[in-house]
Amino acid sequence: MRKDGILNPALEAAIASVGHTEYLAIGDCGLPMPEAAKVIDLSLVRGVPTFMQVLEAVREELVIESFIYAEEADTVNPGIVAQIREALPGIPGCKVSHEAFKEETKKAKTIIRTGEYSSYANIILIGGVNF
Repeated sequence: MRKDGILNPALEAAIASVGHTEYLAIGDCGLPMPEAAKVIDLSLVRGVPTFMQVLEAVREELVIESFIYAEEADTVNPGIVAQIREALPGIPGCKVSHEAFKEETKKAKTIIRTGEYSSYANIILIGGVNF
């Protein structure tokens, strides 16, 4: 058993499998899951775990080169965008339409579903390298 960090073995393995330029997505409980997607469903009850709890845990384990989020979040859920930017300082992000975001999730090695219930609390993390 690990002393700290991510304890969920499936989540730990998913993070370890992300290579340079590969996608790992974290989504709210309403994000549609592509049919062929590998999904780790962490949702327990409404709001548990939150999107930010999962993002903060993942960012401690994953080298993140950049990220993608839905541009609709800027107006519908600006608080989550501010939290994302605070959690990922100095990491470049790009925004796309929500429809394009959902298409991009099809490229994710894994999608992590959270218990988050606020709109557009979704992100695609793009793997970096540690050298």
